Amino acid sequence: MPIRVFLLDDHEIVRRGLRELFEAQDDLEVVGEASNAEEAMTRVPPTRPDVAILDVRLPGTSGIEVCRDLRATMPDLRCLMLTSFADDEALFSAILAGASGYLLKQIRGPELVTAVRRVAEGQSLIDPALTAGVMERLRGKHEDERIARLSPQERRILDLIAEGKTNRQIGTEMYLAEKTVKNYVSNLLAKMGFSRRTEAAVYAARVKSGTHDEQSEET
Repeated sequence: MPIRVFLLDDHEIVRRGLRELFEAQDDLEVVGEASNAEEAMTRVPPTRPDVAILDVRLPGTSGIEVCRDLRATMPDLRCLMLTSFADDEALFSAILAGASGYLLKQIRGPELVTAVRRVAEGQSLIDPALTAGVMERLRGKHEDERIARLSPQERRILDLIAEGKTNRQIGTEMYLAEKTVKNYVSNLLAKMGFSRRTEAAVYAARVKSGTHDEQSEET
């Protein structure tokens, strides 16, 4: 069975080039494409891709947010983030969103094809050291008032959210019903004043690394 690939990029010429590249391979099949986040959220589920290639920078909602939202409902989907810019913060957010890879658009065609095949097999193209660094920042010694409001159970769930796990996966790991996890997530977001789970995870990482609001406090 060919590897089913979905393309998300706001530039038609980029999508066309990627489609031609992949369809020249016997084991790859492009099953759909989108130019923005709304289209992607509508078109990805029915096409059931194995790998989604998502542009990081999009008008409106970013590709990283699309990755997070898609994986919440399709945990087996592998997401490859593709970007024109090397951005540490975007890489950090991609790890939190559960992306399987983060690649620059300067990558050569054969290398991108290999990357798609690898993530389809379940491999991660993100250096484990980077993931470890993210988790270290989340577990740092500095504690913010917002995080201090959370119960130990909620803090554990926040850690698992940062690992890109869905509510169902968190429930399995913590022996909780999915509905119970959903309630915990809603409560911790309310306590921290956020509407999205990624916002809470990124905020926690910044605070625990000691970088959040230091400049504003000095001024």
